[in-house]
Amino acid sequence: MKRKSLQRGTAAVEFALILPLLLVLTLMVTELGRALMQYDTLTKSVRDAARYLSVQTPHTHQAQAQNLVVYGNTAGTGTPLVPGLSLANVPAPTWQPAGSVPAITTVTVQVTGFTFQPMIQSVFGLSLGPYTFGAISATMRSPS
Repeated sequence: MKRKSLQRGTAAVEFALILPLLLVLTLMVTELGRALMQYDTLTKSVRDAARYLSVQTPHTHQAQAQNLVVYGNTAGTGTPLVPGLSLANVPAPTWQPAGSVPAITTVTVQVTGFTFQPMIQSVFGLSLGPYTFGAISATMRSPS
């Protein structure tokens, strides 16, 4: 019986010691999920803009495509799809010839310099960001 009384509270102490590690791990996984979600949203919006321009006359509707990347609509209304994304992150789309016979024209839309801002910058000295994504681009065939 004496041995059992010496063990009382051990689980609570072990839990108290491991809790900070579990909280940090949970926070880091949450931030990684947010970063992946924002990256996926940017990828899909760039692809949508390239698809939109692929059915337009080349060198037209550039502003509408940029609005489509940032706001999800060609009018440029509402809030950005991703917090911190602005039209400054979307350079003008580019058209270029590709291939030789038959020659085709492609259109490329991209997002550059977008910085992911985590909810918390650091935990216990571990930096969680901010992180700048590399260029995200999509290229599709355009009418000649």
